Amino acid sequence: MTESVSVNVRRRSFTIAAAVDLQTPEAEGVLFSQGARAGGHALYLRDGRLHYTYNWLGEKEQTVSSDPEVPTGSRVLTAEFQKTGDDEKTISATGTLTLYIDTDAVCSGELMTQPGMFGLSGSGASVGRGNGSSVSSDYEGPFPFVGGTIERVVIDVSGDHYVDHEKEVLAYLARD
Repeated sequence: MTESVSVNVRRRSFTIAAAVDLQTPEAEGVLFSQGARAGGHALYLRDGRLHYTYNWLGEKEQTVSSDPEVPTGSRVLTAEFQKTGDDEKTISATGTLTLYIDTDAVCSGELMTQPGMFGLSGSGASVGRGNGSSVSSDYEGPFPFVGGTIERVVIDVSGDHYVDHEKEVLAYLARD
């Protein structure tokens, strides 16, 4: 799904929750991905652990990884970003990303999210595999999910979405 029609997580708090049934401890792959090497974010399993990477404009990879391994069975694996401020230099939202296995917080870390789209054409969102180019150097794209079933992925946002009014006016004027 292209970024223009998927949920807008720019400059706001968000939660990505994946309901999965892990049939083997070796289950791995992308649960959710949006964007690519030039910027994006991904929730994935690798080496038995839950990981979330936010790739800021292809310049700064920020990864939060769980210490405990994810147990097999029906699980809800969640990445929750709580916006705490704004970086005035980059116009990026800053905050804390917490990973959950079911309802247990297993790790957290500070990160910065980019204010604009993940690519010139708005790289798409996908479930169960990444786009052609991986968001993280931690895995090779498309890194399809194996060893279980993804029942659903839910993305929830809070706060007002970021609007670049100057770009909206320029787009409006370009129509004439």
